[in-house]
Amino acid sequence: MKMKKCGDCGGRAEELEGVTPEGITYRFFKCRECGEETLDMKQLHAVAGKYRALRLYHAKMSQWGQSLGLRIPKELVAKYNFRPNEEVAIIPEKEGIRVVPAAGGEH
Repeated sequence: MKMKKCGDCGGRAEELEGVTPEGITYRFFKCRECGEETLDMKQLHAVAGKYRALRLYHAKMSQWGQSLGLRIPKELVAKYNFRPNEEVAIIPEKEGIRVVPAAGGEH
């Protein structure tokens, strides 16, 4: 376990792992004495890189009859091997949805 000196009170800060509301894990230091939480530059760059990757793809919702449609960027189609007419499962989660190939293949 990594430790460092707290910049506020001089106490001992231990390295812990947290999760942002978007589900991104990150490392930070928390002082055992005063509770101050800080990130060093290495930790900050790591979490910033994860946010850049998360925000890399944007899409616009389109009206399709009474439903909405979403186009998946070609880079993600290739990365996750999505195919035309492939059935997918849409999984509701706390902060959004997850799209994964449906069990049983194409329909």
